[in-house]
Amino acid sequence: MLRRGGSPARKSGEAAVKPAQSVVSARLAAGAQIVGPVGSVFWHQGEFGPGEEWQLVLKIRADRYDEVEAHLLKHHPWQNPEVSAVPIVAGANGYLRWLETTTAPD
Repeated sequence: MLRRGGSPARKSGEAAVKPAQSVVSARLAAGAQIVGPVGSVFWHQGEFGPGEEWQLVLKIRADRYDEVEAHLLKHHPWQNPEVSAVPIVAGANGYLRWLETTTAPD
């Protein structure tokens, strides 16, 4: 099963470019989208409040999720960033082939 994984929210769009490039150049993700700013309301370090975040959406394979997560956690400055995955339940055959072949392990 292939997944499109959401990864750590960032404080700015520029801050999201480096991890996007790192994951895609390592072929752990076929592509990345930087979305934002996104309005958020959350608890963080015992404080409640609103804020703005930029989300990094990665196109990844389910069987490589653990590698992607480890890569993101290693390179993210936050102690507990949001890293999650959402399965693709259907997709165009050409897109799914591109995703699978682009991120195939060596």
